[in-house]
Amino acid sequence: MDRAGLDQIDQRILEELTRNARISHAELASKVLLSRNAVRQRIDRMERHGQIQGYTVVSGSPGQAPVAAYLMVYRNDRVRGSDVVAALQAIPEVVFCDVVSGDFDLIVRLEARSLERIQEIWERIAALPGVKDTVTAMSLSNYVSRGA
Repeated sequence: MDRAGLDQIDQRILEELTRNARISHAELASKVLLSRNAVRQRIDRMERHGQIQGYTVVSGSPGQAPVAAYLMVYRNDRVRGSDVVAALQAIPEVVFCDVVSGDFDLIVRLEARSLERIQEIWERIAALPGVKDTVTAMSLSNYVSRGA
């Protein structure tokens, strides 16, 4: 298990529930390759420990603000790099991804339960076949936050 007390299967369950909190236990079981009963037991445990509260998936400690980081991504091919964007769309902690002008190609905001999770995601993104390089900036504080 990782430092947050969740193993990889628990993390996959949380990712699937984040995408669709109303997914059935049977469908979720098929996605994480466990029995329906094993998935139900894991969800029950995560509810007892506060990782899942009500119908909302809450990563990390209750009341804890997420850790945020910006990744500037340089792709191998600026024009035909849609495979990188598709991979980013599959990561629940990616809260936005914009194609930008200038030196780098994409700016990505990550919000995760811990610095360790940010690092895991960064490693995953940096290892993508279409990614040439990345630059990361951690968000230290937020002064203005407006809805879209």
